[in-house]
Amino acid sequence: MHERAGLQFELALWEAGRQAIAGVDEAGRGALAGPVVAAAVILPSHPGALAPLVGRVDDSKRLTPRQRELLFDEVSARALAVGVGRCEASEIDRLGIVPATRRAMSLALAALSLRPDYILLDYLTLPGIACPQRGIPHGDALSLSIAAASIIAKVTRDRWMVGQASVYGGYGFDVHKGYGTASHREALEQLGPCAQHRLSFAPLATRQLRLDVHVD
Repeated sequence: MHERAGLQFELALWEAGRQAIAGVDEAGRGALAGPVVAAAVILPSHPGALAPLVGRVDDSKRLTPRQRELLFDEVSARALAVGVGRCEASEIDRLGIVPATRRAMSLALAALSLRPDYILLDYLTLPGIACPQRGIPHGDALSLSIAAASIIAKVTRDRWMVGQASVYGGYGFDVHKGYGTASHREALEQLGPCAQHRLSFAPLATRQLRLDVHVD
């Protein structure tokens, strides 16, 4: 069994005098439809307060939907601050996925009710943010703060995509959440893209689909 995300990065920063550490991560970066959603989470700077989360909070991809839902509530209740930001499919097409992801992360940080004095991110860094920061490869599997943000981002996005299933019927957004599953690609072949689809992403960008059919 793999080890869950821990506090090694947070402990070093706390010892260095940093108190408000924001973990930041995104969900939906690789999807064919829907927004990219980012979350920023500031946890209490005391290991004892985080004991109920250590060993349970982890990279959202390594958790079941039920675990994510339960931990979403626990993280939200225990965090000092939570912020969420998003970039829509049209913005992703216009900006590109990496700039759009950075924009969503910046919006999540701006939505925090508490100003961070250090930022831990999964892989990316944010050149436009003056706050000290570190992008950690596989950070959502290593840092409790980043893992907590990954859960908030994933659950927030999944809930929104479930709601879109009733707006754009036939695509199965409530099942695959916009990712490129076989059923999603089959629906695209039959229906063409809707307003939630990222036209800059393959196979849409390579015109392997019938783009003359639109669903309002």
